[in-house]
Amino acid sequence: MRVVIIGSNGQLAQDLHPALQQNGHEVIGLTHAQIEVAELDSVRDALTPARADVVINTSAYHKVDVVEEDPDRAFAVNATGARNVAVACRELNAALVHLSTDYVFSGRKGSPYVEGDAVDPVNLYGVSKAAGEMAVRYLWPRHWIVRTSGLYGVAGSSGKGGNFVELMLRLAHEGKPIRVVNDQTLTPTSTRSLARQISSLIETGAHGTYHATCQGACTWYDFTIEIFAASGLKADLSTQTTAESGAEATRPAWSVLANAALQSIELDLMPNWQDALREYLREREMSRCTA
Repeated sequence: MRVVIIGSNGQLAQDLHPALQQNGHEVIGLTHAQIEVAELDSVRDALTPARADVVINTSAYHKVDVVEEDPDRAFAVNATGARNVAVACRELNAALVHLSTDYVFSGRKGSPYVEGDAVDPVNLYGVSKAAGEMAVRYLWPRHWIVRTSGLYGVAGSSGKGGNFVELMLRLAHEGKPIRVVNDQTLTPTSTRSLARQISSLIETGAHGTYHATCQGACTWYDFTIEIFAASGLKADLSTQTTAESGAEATRPAWSVLANAALQSIELDLMPNWQDALREYLREREMSRCTA
């Protein structure tokens, strides 16, 4: 199939490209300079000549705290942008993969969320992503909405945005005291693992909403302990609450996702989160050795 990736400079997109090619797909990447999802004409102009069989929309505005004070850009990208891509895919008869987030849930359930659970976001970022999901469902049945959690990838290790793993490693090397929240439970997910999963999912005709995270659950503090243990680093690490962190936006206290829909079609390829982290660290070192 011919697959177009919107947001091709991002962490996930850069792992999607080789994963899709390995499965025999032709891949076309579109950067923000080539497509503005918030503008329908731009989306049409970029997607029409590409003649895609599948469009993967990885574009997102995910500065969670900034959104609370300035929501316009988030809704333009995450809600209107999702709508525009769905409209264009419908016109072109291209299947759509739309990336979403665990933040569409409140975190009050206290056990892993399944795909059929009602969305109930507790911050404006989550509201914007939930609105995007609804637009995609309403406009174009040939979709896969893929919710994931705590993404990190090697492309982010050298990019301007970075990722949580890289931030923790940098702080440890600088010898600074590190305080990490211990009251948010989630499942960190590597972009390489998610890319493999999406590449397999698009080969099915099983459209719908899917959760795709690594297996297991931890707090951000637990994740940090594992990062340092796997890297052989010592650090001045202690816990803090979300309230103590000074975050502007409310976060779900428990946003673990169950990959129930993937399991129902016998296609859950996601590894344990600890194993995915170690693969990431190995890949990170290899990328630095060859740079």
